[in-house]
Amino acid sequence: MTTDTPWPPLPFSEWSATCETLHMWTQIVGKVRMALTPLVNHWWNVTLHVTSRGLTSRPIPYGARTFCIDFDFIDHRLIIETSDGSTEHMALAPMAVADFYSEFMGRLKRQGIDVHIWTMPNEVADAIPFDRDHTHCAYDDVWANRFWLALLQSNRVMNEFRAGFIGKASPVHFFWGSFDLAASRFSGRTAPPTPAVAPHVASWAMQEAYSHEVCSCGFWPGNGGYGQAAFYVYAYPEPAGLSDISLRTPGAFYDRNLREFILPYDAVREARESDRLLLSFLQETYEAAANLGNWDRTALERPSTAEVH
Repeated sequence: MTTDTPWPPLPFSEWSATCETLHMWTQIVGKVRMALTPLVNHWWNVTLHVTSRGLTSRPIPYGARTFCIDFDFIDHRLIIETSDGSTEHMALAPMAVADFYSEFMGRLKRQGIDVHIWTMPNEVADAIPFDRDHTHCAYDDVWANRFWLALLQSNRVMNEFRAGFIGKASPVHFFWGSFDLAASRFSGRTAPPTPAVAPHVASWAMQEAYSHEVCSCGFWPGNGGYGQAAFYVYAYPEPAGLSDISLRTPGAFYDRNLREFILPYDAVREARESDRLLLSFLQETYEAAANLGNWDRTALERPSTAEVH
């Protein structure tokens, strides 16, 4: 089921239980990808990607074969496809995380894929190991579909924003640890060691993630620190004065607790020109971070988007 608007309502109070279950399911799939792919800078090898039906792992190597794992949020299936033509389907329906884990790993083994993952969720406080989690079991197909539709639109606009940057930049991709869609731009300079910590994440993994100066933007579907679906932008290291910037984008603000710029999803959804509003937010917050951080914007941006000062 889809909605009549490209940007569907996504009140977190209505779908938080489904969100928490999906968070665990995507972690299980993402950890399989992490176990079988070589480390790419900033953990870009572990992410999922938005598709016209849901989320995909993209091809994962296993010996001379590859396989893909796709979440289909239209027909509500998990699909495993191998390069030798085999396919497995799992229904996405109310199911405990432990049961999802057991069935999913069993289907991988049936395809000759024997992989072992750490069953403790990452970046989650009070986490329950996947194989013992009978608490998270909600799945509402309407809300799962709306979640994907919000990702679809966010992914589209964020890719348009990414196109203006010719320096080192990440893809627009979905991090299953924090359960958000994200894209990052880099100044080209190394960063000081980060003091950031996350539950069940080793300090060396955080250092890998924040090894270079970065300005990141993204979309939380409701699980982030803001408590509702929202777009965010932050810089590491944060340049002096960034928190005092006055934003032009209606509804946007700097959250001093999160140390991030926030634009509520509802502000974008309800705007007459949603794309324009979101692009304005992403551009002006990036410009503030890059200017205060003394980035070489002329070298890093396409001439049509570089601002002259």
